[in-house]
Amino acid sequence: MTIADIEPPAPARTGAREVEVTLPIGFVDGEGRVHRQVSLRKMTGRDEALLADPANQRNGGRLVTALLHSCITRIGELESLRRNDIETMYSVDRNFLLIRLRSFTFGSTLPAGYTCPSCGGRFEQEEDLDALPTRLLADGEQPEDIVVELRDGYLDKDGSVHTAMTLRLARGDDESAAAPQMRKNASLGKNALLARCLRSLGDLPRHRLEALGPKILSDLTLTDRRLIDRAFNNEVPGIDLVRELDCPSCGHELRASLDMTNFLALD
Repeated sequence: MTIADIEPPAPARTGAREVEVTLPIGFVDGEGRVHRQVSLRKMTGRDEALLADPANQRNGGRLVTALLHSCITRIGELESLRRNDIETMYSVDRNFLLIRLRSFTFGSTLPAGYTCPSCGGRFEQEEDLDALPTRLLADGEQPEDIVVELRDGYLDKDGSVHTAMTLRLARGDDESAAAPQMRKNASLGKNALLARCLRSLGDLPRHRLEALGPKILSDLTLTDRRLIDRAFNNEVPGIDLVRELDCPSCGHELRASLDMTNFLALD
């Protein structure tokens, strides 16, 4: 898989209310054609109602699907899109579209807050969403599975240790399915999401993988969980949401995920 690590191209304006962007991976239609050009319109009062809908607020995956389904006017040559089309898009493409939509509607400046792990100090800064680097697949290329060689591995009940892990990229339907666990606990939600994407682990048979589900991820050491995170951060296309920051109080260099607290604030 060849990924071009580039600064995000300037969106092509198709009108005062619409913008055209290029997906990092692309949407595959029922005939196997890949569509990467997407037209988005600005959010309206109708979309604001989607954000305030309690059913959507309880499920982040469902919220993103509803919002994108409402605001996407075209994908490639397709002008008629079903909700299921949006739900089965890759999460990295959905996140990319969500960030572009937010920037187009409200502006690229996002107030963000971070906590220094060294001194515990809390600091705020403005992030420029349009300046976040984006990794794109080469034209005609399809995404590959993520392969991780675990250091400690999963210890099965028979004493065998499995270290070779393969995961596919997450989709919108995975986000929706994992949302109930995410509401309870972020770690549980992450386990549920990764379990849905787990293709193989050593020579564990498929029925064992499905029976164990999120338990596999819960039982991994933090060392191995960081290896998985690093693989996704380094190898997956899409917008890079990992920020490298300097604490203004103590000067400590830290890495943190982009603070999305105010991402879709209504005021």
